Amino acid sequence: MNDSNNKDRQFATTLANGIDLLLCFHAGEPSLANKDFAERTGLSRPTVARLTHTLTLLGYLRRDPATARYRLGAAVLGLSHPLLASMRIRPIARPMMETLAREIEGAVSLGLRHRIHMVYVETARDSEDFVVTPDIGAPIPMLATAMGRAWLARATAEDRRSLLNQIRVAAPAEFERYAAAVTLAREELASDGFCSARADWQPNRHGFAVPLQGWVDGTQFVLNCAVASKRGGFAQMRREIGPRLVTLAHSVEFALGLR
Repeated sequence: MNDSNNKDRQFATTLANGIDLLLCFHAGEPSLANKDFAERTGLSRPTVARLTHTLTLLGYLRRDPATARYRLGAAVLGLSHPLLASMRIRPIARPMMETLAREIEGAVSLGLRHRIHMVYVETARDSEDFVVTPDIGAPIPMLATAMGRAWLARATAEDRRSLLNQIRVAAPAEFERYAAAVTLAREELASDGFCSARADWQPNRHGFAVPLQGWVDGTQFVLNCAVASKRGGFAQMRREIGPRLVTLAHSVEFALGLR
């Protein structure tokens, strides 16, 4: 939790703690115990027990009586549908994303920032064999990915500085390894119109990303391409794919009236 929130008299700490519990779940971990929640949030066991009980009654968690472990409930899924359905950019961008995904034999995704991660809200793949591409809703790191670097490159100096500080505290290893890439990403965006990541996050994937010009419904969206490294050399793919992603971004912007 951001320290500044503790000074806000209108901030509902209990509600924030409950949301933090729901955010403890990771892909590949379908269930968690109260001790897992306590370790990941820093909350006391009694506080966690009250929160998990309440969230279970409300349908946001499901408790397995045999193991005393919790799974996410259907109410969480119900929250995401209105959000995704209200994003007018998704039906506009998806056909163009599908075309580019087929042409580059990879995946094209649309994402936005959530806390210190980027989150996919739409993905188009050349084929279902491209299984390592995260699905919609999956968080991805900011500094190790082209999408995250592109968001940071377009952000204001104040927002960039604040977010980098949050990453430094919450993910020191990521910050130490990739923080310098942010400066390079800003230079790359200024000179070429896109940012790149040379198999930094996924060793068999190169990434390229473009932040859209202007906000859509109050949100800064980023378009991203992921291509298998076996397809060719990084420099060649950068010359070939980067400009095509910029063209796609411009087409989406025109369709949304941003240009």
